Amino acid sequence: MKRVYNFSAGPAVLPEEVLREAAEEMLDYRGTGMSVMEMSHRSKVFEGILNEAESDLRELMHIPAGYKVLFLQGGAHLQFAMIPMNLMKNRTADYIVTGQWAKKAWKEAQIYGKANKIASSEDETFSYIPDCSDLDISSDADYVYICENNTIYGTKFHTLPNTKGKILVSDVSSCFLSEPVDVEKYGLIYGGVQKNIGPAGMVIAIIREDLITEDTLPGTPTYMKYKIHADANSLYNTPNAYCIYMCGKVFKWIQRTGGLAAMKARNEEKAALLYDFLDESRLFRGTVRKEDRSLMNVPFVTGDAQTDAAFVKAAEEAGFVNLKGHRSVGGMRASIYNAMPRAGVEALVEFMRKFEEENKAHV
Repeated sequence: MKRVYNFSAGPAVLPEEVLREAAEEMLDYRGTGMSVMEMSHRSKVFEGILNEAESDLRELMHIPAGYKVLFLQGGAHLQFAMIPMNLMKNRTADYIVTGQWAKKAWKEAQIYGKANKIASSEDETFSYIPDCSDLDISSDADYVYICENNTIYGTKFHTLPNTKGKILVSDVSSCFLSEPVDVEKYGLIYGGVQKNIGPAGMVIAIIREDLITEDTLPGTPTYMKYKIHADANSLYNTPNAYCIYMCGKVFKWIQRTGGLAAMKARNEEKAALLYDFLDESRLFRGTVRKEDRSLMNVPFVTGDAQTDAAFVKAAEEAGFVNLKGHRSVGGMRASIYNAMPRAGVEALVEFMRKFEEENKAHV
C-alpha cells in the first residue's frame, strides 16, 4: 500500500503511527473483546480513556487547575453561537475579523447582541493580521474574539491582541497543539480537532472556570450551556467516543516526540522549506505578508488560473493530494500540520521545482 502526501486543510493527515495503533485495537481494545466504537460511554474502560486523554492534554498545554477541558460535539460552528450564549452578559462583544471563520463567528454573534468589528484585514483579502496593539476595545465588551490561525488565508496571530483587560476568546482550530501556548492569556480557547489532532466531529474547549456559570442568555438550550458539560465531565450525553480515543492517542504521540516545543521547531523547519522556495520561485508566489505567515497553512498561486489548475492536477497524479485552494480564494494551499512529515514537504518542493522548470513559458 502506498500512502499519498495529504495536504488537506481538514479533515487532515494523522500520524501513521497512531493510525496503526488504532488499527491493531479496532476489533479488541486491550482485551475487552470489542472496539472502542462499540463500548458504552458509561463504562469504566471508556471513563479511563476520557480521563487519560484530558490528563495528557493538560500536561501538554500546562493547563492550570482553574480551567475546565470539555470534549464537545458540533465543531467550531456550534461554538460561534455557544460562546455568546454563555459569555455575552452585557450583550456586547468585540470581534477581530481576519478570515472567513472569524467573519462567520462575528455574524453569528450579532443574533445575540452587539458584535463590534473592531479590526479587519478584509480590505486586502485577509492576507495580513491587522495591528492589534492599541485597538478601540468597547468599555462594555464581554470578550474579544479572534481566529488565531486562518486556515483559508494562511495568516497567524504571532502576537496576541491587547484586549485591555477584556477576556480573550480564541479559535485555534488549525494551530491547535502546533506550538506551546500560555493558556492563562485566554478566557476561552477552543478548536475543532479535525485539522491537527484527530478525526472530524468534535471540538475541544478550554474554559476558565469563573466563566462557566448558570447565567446564560434567555432561551439558551440545555445542551448549549458550558456548565452542563463541565458538571458532567463531558458526558452529559453520548460523546464522540471514538474521536476522544483517537485524540488521546495523538496526545501521547506528541508527548513521545518531544512535546509542543519540539513540535514547534519541526513545524518551523517544514514551513521554512516551503516558504524559502516560494520566495525564490519565478513561477509560484506566496499570498501572505511575511511577518504574518502561518506555520500550518501555506497558500500560493502562479498568477494564472489555468496554470494553477494544471499544477493541482499534475500534483495529484504524482501523489500530492488536496492542494487546491479554498473555493473562496482559488490558487493552491498546502496544509502542513503536525503529522505531515518533513519528507512530504521536501518532496512537494522538489515537485514544484520540476513543474516550474517544465513550465518556463509561464514564468
